[in-house]
Amino acid sequence: GDNEYGSEKSMELIGSILESTGDFRVTVLKSVDEQGRYDRHGHSIPGLRALRDADLAVFFMRFRALPTAQTEEIERYAKSGRPMIGLRTTTHAFKYESGPLVRLNDGFGDDWFGQKWIAHYGHGTTSTAKVESTATEHPILRGVDDEFDLQSWLYIMNTSKEHLPDDCEVLISGRAIRDQDGQPETFGEVQPLAWTRELATREGNAQRVFYTSLGHPRDFLHGSARKLLVNAIYWGLGREDAIPNTGAEVPMPEGYEPENPK
Repeated sequence: GDNEYGSEKSMELIGSILESTGDFRVTVLKSVDEQGRYDRHGHSIPGLRALRDADLAVFFMRFRALPTAQTEEIERYAKSGRPMIGLRTTTHAFKYESGPLVRLNDGFGDDWFGQKWIAHYGHGTTSTAKVESTATEHPILRGVDDEFDLQSWLYIMNTSKEHLPDDCEVLISGRAIRDQDGQPETFGEVQPLAWTRELATREGNAQRVFYTSLGHPRDFLHGSARKLLVNAIYWGLGREDAIPNTGAEVPMPEGYEPENPK
């Protein structure tokens, strides 16, 4: 459900890594046009009934105006207390022009992942990621490099008026990088790049949520980006004991040829 970052390919990549472990059965859903043909700009995602039986859901969506029945499947899952993973544009997963579902335009990102769409540091820039010193022992970070570079231009999550809620545990922060006379130069403010939340459910349990603003298709060429996401999936499921000290195994399957949106 994303039209900018080739999520239909990167999520298939992550799905194939998960299934190769023998521990997961993965369903990857894609947007389609009115004729039911794959279309990254489409405003329909068939198959969302699969969420009813899912143990965990990974969302990588951008500015969708889905049919009400499909949105209801997503909201039903989100309210079920089961774990949720969000990538990059999922802070602005929906874009309804009018009607009752307009509340989701900002609300889906705010309510579940802790932030809505604000801005980014600009196309043509990149970013560098750094593990927070207070989070080095978190199981999601096992095997993840202390610092690594990303193709993604950095998303702005904190401003003077907007800030992540206190229940977000920031694991990784980022700095924006631009070319300055042929040399990389950091600029802007340090921004949260990956975090967790544990939301109280009506049953008195904790719903595990993970979000990261990485998601450029070339980010996943980096083993640390793949480990971060796969480790987060194990953590979301309460299976952090299954994450080795070196992190999850995340071999790069053959055939992944990412686009390079700029």
